[in-house]
Amino acid sequence: MGRVASGRHRDRPVTMADIVLRVRLVGGGSMDVTYDDPAAGSEAEVIAHVVTTLADDAGVLRCSHGDRLVVLYARGVCVVEVAPRGAVL
Repeated sequence: MGRVASGRHRDRPVTMADIVLRVRLVGGGSMDVTYDDPAAGSEAEVIAHVVTTLADDAGVLRCSHGDRLVVLYARGVCVVEVAPRGAVL
């Protein structure tokens, strides 16, 4: 499991493997989601996993938007910006 960093994000601990993604969708909309990979040892590993997953047409990421589960399908994503542990939500 990821280590706990100082601070909290919406009433839950922020882990070292938590990153915020600003996602622009193929349809023109955008949204900010949080992706957490407890198995990752560093933010660089998480970012590499996100990029690798979304580079595959069949790639899928389970993320959260506030208290909601959001599933990102690579085919619907055209741009991803990364903000390590910095809450944009």
